[in-house]
Amino acid sequence: MSKSCSLSSSACSVFAFIQHRYMTMHFSFLSWHAKGVLILCATLLLSSCGSGESRVESGNRDGVLHIGNFAEPQTLDPHIHTGVPENHISMALFEGLVSAHPKTLQPIPGMAERWEVSEDGKTYRFYIRKNAKWSDGVSITAEDYRWSWERASSPMMGNQYAYMLYIIKNVEAWGNGTLKDFDQVGVRVIDEHTLEVELENPAPYFLNLLNHHSFYAVPRHVVLAHGKMTDQYTQWVRPGNIVSNGPFMLKDWKIYHQLTVEKNPNYWDADTVKLNEITFYPVENYSTEERMFRAGQIHKTEDIPLDKIPYYRANEPEKFRNNPYLGTYYYQFNVTRPPFNDVRVRRAFALAIDRKTIAKDIMYGVVDPSYSITPPGLSGYNPPKLVSFDPKEAKRLLAEAGYPEGKGFPEVDLLYNTNESHRKIAVAVQQMWKNILNVSVGLTNQEWKVYIDSRNRLDYDIARAGWIGDYVDPMNFLDLGLSSNGNNRSGYNVPEYDQMILKTIPEASSPEQRLEEFYKAETRFMTDLPFVPIYNYKTKYLVHPSVKGLHPNYLDYYYFKYVSLEKEGN
Repeated sequence: MSKSCSLSSSACSVFAFIQHRYMTMHFSFLSWHAKGVLILCATLLLSSCGSGESRVESGNRDGVLHIGNFAEPQTLDPHIHTGVPENHISMALFEGLVSAHPKTLQPIPGMAERWEVSEDGKTYRFYIRKNAKWSDGVSITAEDYRWSWERASSPMMGNQYAYMLYIIKNVEAWGNGTLKDFDQVGVRVIDEHTLEVELENPAPYFLNLLNHHSFYAVPRHVVLAHGKMTDQYTQWVRPGNIVSNGPFMLKDWKIYHQLTVEKNPNYWDADTVKLNEITFYPVENYSTEERMFRAGQIHKTEDIPLDKIPYYRANEPEKFRNNPYLGTYYYQFNVTRPPFNDVRVRRAFALAIDRKTIAKDIMYGVVDPSYSITPPGLSGYNPPKLVSFDPKEAKRLLAEAGYPEGKGFPEVDLLYNTNESHRKIAVAVQQMWKNILNVSVGLTNQEWKVYIDSRNRLDYDIARAGWIGDYVDPMNFLDLGLSSNGNNRSGYNVPEYDQMILKTIPEASSPEQRLEEFYKAETRFMTDLPFVPIYNYKTKYLVHPSVKGLHPNYLDYYYFKYVSLEKEGN
């Protein structure tokens, strides 16, 4: 017997009308975020109508995973997007030459069934699977990768991750426009299914890089059907157009509502894929997301409201996850304009932050205080500790910079993207700066896309930021300070630092020397302080017990091909 509707039929009709109107009309008087919230609310209310079966219950039966994904994706183009929400979707849609073990992250075959490495560690030869196909059935070739890497690193593309390809011989010269012919870079098509890659220097993490979206191949026959190679935000990534090579392919995308992918029958390892579909929900408000989880509308949340952590720890610990995560939460300064073009001011602000209090009292102990940009212990590397909580020195430095007791300090703002945790931290740090430095800092929150745009244009004074590692190596954090790094977003431009990252470290003669050079580089970076570390991440989220195979790992990468759902009663 089906359960009765908890709302009257007239109420259900009203909410159905609301959902229909918001999905089919443009309301110029509301922000997109407000529309998204109303749509989600209507959807939640509608879910109580009809049979009463929740999404989790029906999803477990039909093999459909419902997952919170924080924000509306900027784009599905892997050579353009930069955020974690986009990466989650990309990992369902695409697969690199090399993949990774879902638990250990050790390199395993992906689109390439095997590879060979030269004795000097600089040349790699990849053998692409004969049965590797795009989701439209077109074969994937070595030329697809050569063409895609030319696109990803082209100066015309504007790819903020283009620097990751600079590890390949001559790609940096191509990327900055010095080299005009891509045929001169270290990427060669040997035959239809064999690709050879020559590096500038040996790099022990190169295979791990190939699992990053900046190295994904994109379908040139589809991209070119909707524009030129380097055109941005074209229709090739829209439903009905996009073609991918991962375990799933795009089924539907309702902007600010949900995005659904379905199993890709042309994926080379389709037999391993157990899920039929995944639906991603762009829920920026973690309280709303937690309510959706509690109501059985999603299997997994992206995060959890801080004030809900004690409850789940005490009452439903089997649903709460808090795992090590390769990432650093930090504030960054716009060093191109006063007052933060003065390193004394930056250092004063950094020393006035009590990280232990933030980690313990605000974040409920689910993170660790951070005193360096690089998380400690990466590949045997222990970074310098050059910032701490030192109110006396903070006051002295601010006075030395010309603002004794905060007198005469200009109006500045702290920018953060809309999120309750970010707001709580911002309020706490704002108060610390007021109490210790006697300066008033305004708070500005923006929706994800607007916030990203503001940082890209350096339209801020101080901004919240976070960096999640793309591979397990200190280089992945220290290269954020490169003047050429699109993810720098602070205006920090120091040729000596660029030299350390691009030349000195890659040319280190031994692993021990490499660690020493990392230490020197981070010492310089943390002395200049364009970024101020606050804490090292740990994942914190809720997951339904029916979800199997979603293994925690240091990068929090979701390898959906291994995920399955346990039916009720099993």
